[in-house]
Amino acid sequence: MSSELQAKFQVSNMSCASCAARVERALAGTPGIASATVNLASETAHVQWSGLSETEVAKVMTDAGYPAQLFDADDRTDHAGDTADKLKRDTWIAAALTLPVVILEMSGHAIPAVREWVEASIGREASWAIQFVLITAVVFWPGRRFLSIGLPALYHRRPEMNALVSIGVLAAWGYSTASLFAPGMLGAGSAAVYFEAAGVIVTLILLGRFLEARAKGKTGAAIRALMALRPPTARVWRDGVWAEVAHEDLTVGARVQVRPGEQVPVDGQVVEGQSYIDESMLTGEAAAVAKAPGDTVVGGTVNGTGALVFEATAVGSDTVLARIAQVVEDAQGAKLPIQGLVDRVVSWFVPAVLVIAALAAVVWLVFGPGLTFALVTGVSVLIIACPCALGLATPTAIMVGTGRAAEQGVLFRKGTALQQLSQASVVAFDKTGTLTMGQPEVAAKAFAQGQDATHVMGLIGALEALSEHPLSKAICRGAPEAAHKVTGFKSETGLGISGTVAGHALRVGSARFMGEIPSALKEQGDAFAEQGQTAVFAEIDGQTVAVLGIADPVKPSSKSLIDALHAQGIRTAMISGDAEATSQAVARSLGITEVRAGVLPEGKLQAVRSLRQEGDVLAFVGDGINDAPALAEADIGLAVGTGTDVAIEAADVVLASGDLGRVSRAMEISASTMRIIRQNLFWAFAYNVALIPVAAGVLYPFTGMLLSPMLAAGAMALSSFFVVSNALRLRSA
Repeated sequence: MSSELQAKFQVSNMSCASCAARVERALAGTPGIASATVNLASETAHVQWSGLSETEVAKVMTDAGYPAQLFDADDRTDHAGDTADKLKRDTWIAAALTLPVVILEMSGHAIPAVREWVEASIGREASWAIQFVLITAVVFWPGRRFLSIGLPALYHRRPEMNALVSIGVLAAWGYSTASLFAPGMLGAGSAAVYFEAAGVIVTLILLGRFLEARAKGKTGAAIRALMALRPPTARVWRDGVWAEVAHEDLTVGARVQVRPGEQVPVDGQVVEGQSYIDESMLTGEAAAVAKAPGDTVVGGTVNGTGALVFEATAVGSDTVLARIAQVVEDAQGAKLPIQGLVDRVVSWFVPAVLVIAALAAVVWLVFGPGLTFALVTGVSVLIIACPCALGLATPTAIMVGTGRAAEQGVLFRKGTALQQLSQASVVAFDKTGTLTMGQPEVAAKAFAQGQDATHVMGLIGALEALSEHPLSKAICRGAPEAAHKVTGFKSETGLGISGTVAGHALRVGSARFMGEIPSALKEQGDAFAEQGQTAVFAEIDGQTVAVLGIADPVKPSSKSLIDALHAQGIRTAMISGDAEATSQAVARSLGITEVRAGVLPEGKLQAVRSLRQEGDVLAFVGDGINDAPALAEADIGLAVGTGTDVAIEAADVVLASGDLGRVSRAMEISASTMRIIRQNLFWAFAYNVALIPVAAGVLYPFTGMLLSPMLAAGAMALSSFFVVSNALRLRSA
């Protein structure tokens, strides 16, 4: 059995939800293709298959009427912009050819004198013949894009938006052509031309498509802006000189020079120089970050006033910038659960419209003024019912929302998280490194009576220097430098460390690791714990001589985030492996009432489950390897970007910096995006529900009001433009 492959394809000629659905059906019906998701807004298809080549998969879509090719991740061409340019050209051609017809026909209806002049000078037959030539050019030149897709779709009994337009335009053009060349076929008094209607329909729909494509081009602006941060060349040390090389020629291990004010071309590690780098494009933080030998730099960031030389550690698609772009693109291509409703409606919508149009025409042909009236109502229904707006309502909002989030340091790795995060009713946090800085410090010290604090701290620091524990590093930073010899070093997990330092037997660790502890030090240790500090005791030659209070400072952004969540009625909780007293102290300082303390790594998953009550949507925020199970178990996992790669890979949303304000920002963007989607869907549905009956002539018997095909074309074009423009409001969210 062949292994399963997956790839993204660029798909052309899709114009509405029915087009996207047709491409999906064509792929789903092909043996070997396991799954396919088509995104109308980005004009892409993500396909999983086996037993076929990429060319064969692309051919399935091409044969369905939608030319496809493998998506090139390095090709950042604005495809929507290219489409807009072609539509702009075709719109001008159609308008130029249609305008004389409108002047000839419509002005004659409005001004009797003009009609009399036309009939007297060139004659009605000649006027109709001129209109026929001009509109035939419109229909089969700029309008061919509708016919080339719509007619085959009808033939295969899979009608979509282009089919509706094709039927409407050809009906108006065909009726008018028959009136010109074979009026006897239509019956006495029925000969009339609607060439101007066919031309205006094509022109207005092309105009709507152009406006829509131009607006859609802006939905991918965030990704293009990110990739534009990557400079096209880099200065590399080769053959004893600094040489300019193309970005794509860079290799891992190359030595790269960045001068003041230049952009960093790829990821790397500094080997020479010192400077400050603006990493706001990555983290959203305005403050520049100091860089010195040993520090990492990220491609796309901007160097400050110093010169740096670094060794490239990642190039091409492996760089942080490229991975961010890929994450955002994957999220943009996702289908939210709410999209399922649209897909179900569209599956029967177009066939239903064809039935309504046919019924309207038949009813008015039997009971109405005549054949001409029946034609107008049928064509109007076909044109007004385009499901373009329905197809664009969700994907355009997703593209703009995820792009805007990326600009602010929030990466939605999974599109579904964009919908679920706005529904979260519980947010649980890991403590260390998430709510706190993750860099413990010695906050307080207490010594037994008669002990020399400097001497004791020197011994403790010498022993702790051999330990890799995070608390050991904090103690070393708070101890004086002392060149004491250490022998017999031993570490006992969960208890502490021991050894001989400068001839003294030394033990440092928890109260359980000590012998008898003087009551004064024991009370002091309890007081440290109540303040949210970890108590670390020290024993010299069998006598407990000191207790240190190690505190992990709470992040400045933690308290404001918790307050904001409570103001929204969202429950908060904290899950920590620390002792109950320490965890409760931190929780009290932040206003968190639900605490799961002393939780082992494997217990975090169960802790998440215990916090989720019936009907709750739970989000978990964490940063460490031990948070990965909880991040995966939660309905939405948010990983702090300063955490480990394992945690980030398990998360649905990645916060590019340690600032917890990004959690609130992610929730705001999620809520704004869903609000825009609901608005778009409401207006798209309301538009069709309200105007299809009007186009069918329901109001005519009561008000004499009838929607003309030209007005229907204009309204249809505006509906799509409105949906895309409404989604673009998220760019300023």
